[in-house]
Amino acid sequence: MLTIKALRARLLAPLDPTLFNASALLMAMGLVVLYSATGSDLAKVVSQVRNLGFAFVAMWVIAVIPPHKIQRLVFPVFGVALIALVAVALFGEVSHGARRWLALGPIRIQPSELMKIALPLALAGYFEWRGRDLHWADFLVAGLILLVPVALVARQPDLGTALLIASSGFYVLYFAGLSWRVISGLVLAVLSALPLVWHFLHDYQKKRILTLIDPTQDPLGAGYHTLQSMIALGSGGIFGKGWLQGTQSHLDFLPEHSTDFIFAVFGEEFGLLGELIFLALMGVIIARGFFIATEGSTPFARLLAGSLAMTLFTYTFVNVGMVSGILPVVGVPLPYLSYGGTSLVTLFISIGLLMSVHHHRRLVKQ
Repeated sequence: MLTIKALRARLLAPLDPTLFNASALLMAMGLVVLYSATGSDLAKVVSQVRNLGFAFVAMWVIAVIPPHKIQRLVFPVFGVALIALVAVALFGEVSHGARRWLALGPIRIQPSELMKIALPLALAGYFEWRGRDLHWADFLVAGLILLVPVALVARQPDLGTALLIASSGFYVLYFAGLSWRVISGLVLAVLSALPLVWHFLHDYQKKRILTLIDPTQDPLGAGYHTLQSMIALGSGGIFGKGWLQGTQSHLDFLPEHSTDFIFAVFGEEFGLLGELIFLALMGVIIARGFFIATEGSTPFARLLAGSLAMTLFTYTFVNVGMVSGILPVVGVPLPYLSYGGTSLVTLFISIGLLMSVHHHRRLVKQ
């Protein structure tokens, strides 16, 4: 008969202490700043806590499952996520001029968030299935697997998320051994196609790129988000104005202050010091992800862990860069801080996958 101590040890065994503790600290920071960003809306904080509960359960369940069993489900998971994207295109909900949400009774999900996990899973599973002797045709097929969901997300339209999903898939290709010659060719092809791509961008997307160069050219229009977030970050100084004392969000100057621009609220109230603490904790999680990737028991585990670590870095870099005015404005949530159920559950599934790779690293060694 198991004692309470033994039962607790068994339940906590799959949870990597570094990932869990850093995630707990970041979520505590997220709930604190969310309460301020929402104007002391306790109901929204409670909703986020409920989302966190679902996310934690999902993380623990995934961490318990060995990677080789997860590998058997990658293509069904990818298929479900792909069907969900098609469903969004056919009868998804329109919000802010884009069709990105799918209503399932009382629940609203954003399938593009699920694809952040499903695509790296599918590509890592594909390369594991193909074996060690990969050829150019294998990478071509993987590229086609990558392009289908990216095209569906870009059609919503959500070009920013589409590019970020593409990057999460590209990381798997890179870690699988995609040659630098091919990568250089792709970069040159993309750069050459930019003038053509420009004509297919929506007007608001063009404005976002143009205002990146000089947001003051349209301070009340396309440049408004960037200018207000930069003002919020700058006004925080080194130590910040203090919790609940931010003026940009509380006076409603800062748009989307509980989701995409919550880092500006955080910077205004907790200053440069708070920002550095947040980035340091994210750095710990990302570095731990890379370390876990090196000790994965199979190619699938190593490819998956490496791509997830890079994806966490990319989403953090893009959101912070957007808020700081060094990147165009895209609808990308900030891990741990931004409000949202789908994005939070997806984030903790990623952490659960990393924990699974670490916890079961000695099951099989290839």
